[in-house]
Parts: sequence; C-alpha cells; structure tokens
Amino acid sequence: MTVAYIAYEKLTPAAKARVRDLLKLNPDYANWDKQVPANASPEDHDRIIFVSASVWADDIKGETQYSDDGPDPGGNLPDGASSSQNTGYSDLLRHRYWHFVDVPFSKDGAKLPAIPAPNAETQIDAFREVLASDQPDELKSYDLVWLLHLVGDIHQPLHATARITQDDAQGDAGGNKVKLRGDADSNLHAYWDDLPGTDAQYCAKKVHCVERAVVLGQSFPNAPSKAAGEMKTSVWVHESFEAARDVVYQQPIGPKEGPYSIVPWSGYETKAEHVAQERLALAGARLAHVLNHELR
Repeated sequence: MTVAYIAYEKLTPAAKARVRDLLKLNPDYANWDKQVPANASPEDHDRIIFVSASVWADDIKGETQYSDDGPDPGGNLPDGASSSQNTGYSDLLRHRYWHFVDVPFSKDGAKLPAIPAPNAETQIDAFREVLASDQPDELKSYDLVWLLHLVGDIHQPLHATARITQDDAQGDAGGNKVKLRGDADSNLHAYWDDLPGTDAQYCAKKVHCVERAVVLGQSFPNAPSKAAGEMKTSVWVHESFEAARDVVYQQPIGPKEGPYSIVPWSGYETKAEHVAQERLALAGARLAHVLNHELR
C-alpha cells in the first residue's frame, strides 16, 4: 500500500484517469468503493481505491472462490501451462509463485537449483507488455492490479532470493524457514515484510490501512532520480537479491534455521529499516514510471 501511495502521487493526470477506469473492472471494486468516506474528494476517492487495489493479489489468498495450484501443498511452485496463463479475472487461481523469484545463493558450497518459472520477474514483464499493448481493458485491469502488488513485492529483498545449504537443497523459501525468537509464527521473511509497519497487513478496513500507508509514504525521502528511472525488471530483482545476500543474512542471522534474536534498535534493525525504506521509495517511483509511460 505504501508503494502504491508513493506511485499515485507521481502519476500524470492521464495515467490517473486511465487507472481509475481500469480499476472499476475489478470484481472487488464495489467493496473498495463502499469503504471510501462519503465526504472524500474525488481525488481522495481515487487515491483510496488505487491504494486498496494494491493488495488485491494478497486478498484473494483468503477468498474461497480462488484456489491454490501446482505440486507444492502451499501453492508456491508453478506447474504447467496454467501457471503462466494470463486470462484476466476468469482465472481463479491464486498464483502464489508470482509473488517472488527464488534466485538462489549459498555460503557453504551447496549446488544451486534452477530458478522456478513463472515467477515475479517473468510476470511483471508479461503484465507490462499487456499494459503497453492494444489488449482489452478487462485483461489490462487484471494485469494492473497484479503489477500494483508485484512491483512492491519484488523490491522486498526476501521476495528475490532463496538461501541454499548443504542441509536444505531446496532452500529456505525466502527466509520463511528461518525462525526468530518471539511469536510462534515469527520468521525472517515476516520480519522483513513487516518493517514498514504491521498495520498494513490484510486488514478488512481498507481505509485505515490506506491512511497508515499515506503516513509512511509521506515520511520517506524521494528515491534518487537515476535509480528511480531504472526500468529493467531484471535489475530490480538483482538489487533485491544483493540486499538479501549482503544485508539480510548477516549477524545475528546464522547459517541454520535458528531461532535467532534480532534486538530492537540494534545495528541490524537500523540497517534493515533503512534498506526497507529505500526499496519502498524506489518501488513507488518505478511503478509510477511504468504506468505513466507504458499504460495505454
């Protein structure tokens, strides 16, 4: 949501009008619309809808009409032609494997597996191609809401890597297997997901989350213009991969599955928050650039 807010503030009037019309085609539009305060200005209304739409790809994980697919019980591995299909809202698969790209690395000499595909990188490129094409608006609407989500996802370092070890040839699932001391469900991936603030997760009252995203987005400095203008998805992935390798998996995170302790306000946490804010700002600026220059 924070990425979407940053992006929305950088959209041209023409891009704002275009995304407004496309988002009306989403099956959840009526639910977003009824949560907008009655006294909201037209600009605030459209901003709230845009930011709300950015979590649609996560929302469908909990909607019963959608289902997981693929050989993995959690739906995290692609499997066959349906994994890369792009058919619009008639597609009721959750495509969980579109949310990340498992670029592998190892510190103990383990053999590196192939990168599963399709993944976040392949899909971002595919959706951008559709937005720039003459494809029907219904398909562009579907691809738009996925892009609103995936551009943010791919800038989170642990959505772009899997640490492989001699003990685990399949990897740590982007830090999901690395346990942290604290809550029973605490893990390294969740820690990095939550750095902007846990208020913005899966909340039914979308406007509350939008307001929190606005506060966060307004607190971040603008991304450097040169970096913000980098439009190659592969570069975005490589940046996140390097941040994971060089920052995420440093002390106190050890070579095993843990549990480990990240001390509040420690050097690790200070660096993590800086990286997270930097990546969020870049994601928002780059998303705006895609929509301003590629959406037809």
